[in-house]
Amino acid sequence: MKQTIQRFLALESASGILLVIAAILAMLAVNSPLQDWYKALLHTPVIVQVGALEIAKPLLLWVNDGLMALFFLTVGLEIKREVLQGELADLSKAALPVIAALGGMIAPALVYSLVNYHEPYAMRGWAIPTATDIAFALGVLSLLGKRVPTSLKLFLLTLAIVDDLGAIVIIAIFYTVKLSAISLSIAGAALVVLFILNRRGVLSLSPYLLVGFVMWVAVLKSGVHATLAGVLLALFIPLRVPAGSAHSLAEGLEHDLHSSVAYFILPIFAFMNTGVSLAGLSINSIFEPIPLGIALGLFLGKQLGIFGACWLAIQLKIAQLPSGVGWWELYGVALLGGIGFTMSLFISSLAFEGTNIVTHDRLGILTGSMVSALFGYLLLKWRLAKNNTAHTL
Repeated sequence: MKQTIQRFLALESASGILLVIAAILAMLAVNSPLQDWYKALLHTPVIVQVGALEIAKPLLLWVNDGLMALFFLTVGLEIKREVLQGELADLSKAALPVIAALGGMIAPALVYSLVNYHEPYAMRGWAIPTATDIAFALGVLSLLGKRVPTSLKLFLLTLAIVDDLGAIVIIAIFYTVKLSAISLSIAGAALVVLFILNRRGVLSLSPYLLVGFVMWVAVLKSGVHATLAGVLLALFIPLRVPAGSAHSLAEGLEHDLHSSVAYFILPIFAFMNTGVSLAGLSINSIFEPIPLGIALGLFLGKQLGIFGACWLAIQLKIAQLPSGVGWWELYGVALLGGIGFTMSLFISSLAFEGTNIVTHDRLGILTGSMVSALFGYLLLKWRLAKNNTAHTL
């Protein structure tokens, strides 16, 4: 288990660096003579048709609806493993990060709402600052090296996984458009088939993926966001280890997907979604209600929600500090929780799809995430260095 977690942390850290590079490349492309090429790439039409069934979307939506479904499949597998076998299976260990994640979702939404309550349309983006980017946050934490206690890494990892689960629920409930009864019926039938496959102990991956693909198409056409099909598929892939095998079907698939998601899918998503044109923007642009609400939600809301929820839970003796971790270290991780990026960008694409607000909300996401990363890194660097000095005296 320890080696699995260490490999996972190392992988997510590397992915965080790639995300930064992809975001920088997107910013350079959209603010250079390559701007027209960049926009043309995003809007390249891609059509897949089989008989009367046609899926016609620009390349950007194929990435957001298609490739990101694989990301959500991986997230779903991680959540299932953590709930059944990992940190979330032990209620005493899971209590603090679960409570922290809840506080870290509620407070940012309240901060955003306080800034934008007067504008109903802007309120569509209330959920944007509620998400923590696990790859970026662990990437920043990895820059501090071996001085970071393993318990602190596990706390951040568990918090981010619960945070992802919360984001999935938010997307399913609040960002669903007009529903298609026929498509939902097909998706429901696919779920029944997946349930039967699981209960009958089918341990071949092919039937699950085939039925999962049918479900993805149905969900795509239903009005519910297609990426949720990835999460639903993950719930039915068996986690029990068959006789004569070292890994379960779910663990094997999660391992196979991690590299593709970390090194390919997430960087492509970042490149396609972070191109913010600086034309017409000024320092005052960040102070407009939507970007300001997002930035403050990520930077202030996240740290207040995570740290405040932890303090309250510990004072009420519902939970206790992770071993070897003090209040300052916990506060530093609370700051890193304000790194939204991937999931925030994804929710933003749903909240303001097809509008010109997209530049401003991305500005808020990038600003809030960068400030949170900087302050969290500096605080933890100072505190961990101080702890290391104290131990060597």
